[in-house]
Amino acid sequence: MLYIIGLGLNEQGISKEGLLAINKCTKIYLEGYTVDFPYDIRELKLGKKKPVLLKREDVESNKLLNEARGRKIALLVYGCPLFATTHMSLILDAQKQKVKIKIIYSASIFDAIAETGLQLYKFGKVLSMPKNQESDFFQYARENQSIKAHSLILVDIGMDFKNALEKLENAVKKADIKLDKILVCSKMGNKDKEIYYGSVDELREKEIKSPFCFIIPSELHFLEKEGIERFG
Repeated sequence: MLYIIGLGLNEQGISKEGLLAINKCTKIYLEGYTVDFPYDIRELKLGKKKPVLLKREDVESNKLLNEARGRKIALLVYGCPLFATTHMSLILDAQKQKVKIKIIYSASIFDAIAETGLQLYKFGKVLSMPKNQESDFFQYARENQSIKAHSLILVDIGMDFKNALEKLENAVKKADIKLDKILVCSKMGNKDKEIYYGSVDELREKEIKSPFCFIIPSELHFLEKEGIERFG
């Protein structure tokens, strides 16, 4: 049996169901390559169990499925366990190889951004800003704007705020889109979380810690407008 367990957004975010599953496991692993953890992973509240940190190739190989054939093991994932496509591939491989699997959910960044005041059902396609490759990641923002939907931009791990903001600026100019004010959300779900709402020039003066994301608001309901202006 392989458990894929969401850790939520802080070191105490794992659910009671997740902790009970961990207690049944002979070994637990931690996936650490899809996110910059907003806390020291040694502070995770997992009882007496200590997770083994995995690399991408470990998760994408048959390592976990082979181990899960004869015993119970767990893969711990920051936030929601199915936010990254890698983990859905793991589920499909488990089904093909007849390995039992159980998903245990927890909060994700998509839950936390509701704190901005923007209504979640008004978000469009989620964008990913890559660190290295030059790709037109901004195409979905154009589509979202065309249907008056908000755009959530997830920033790749290892990118500092100044570089990410510059990349966003360049993408906006290339797409010939008028950008007014945007939101930046940092370390959501943690005690030192930060939310700012302002122009690119105003945000450039901020010192934002990782992990962070951008939100480009579209047409605002009056309650949304009142909500996000708290962070101006």
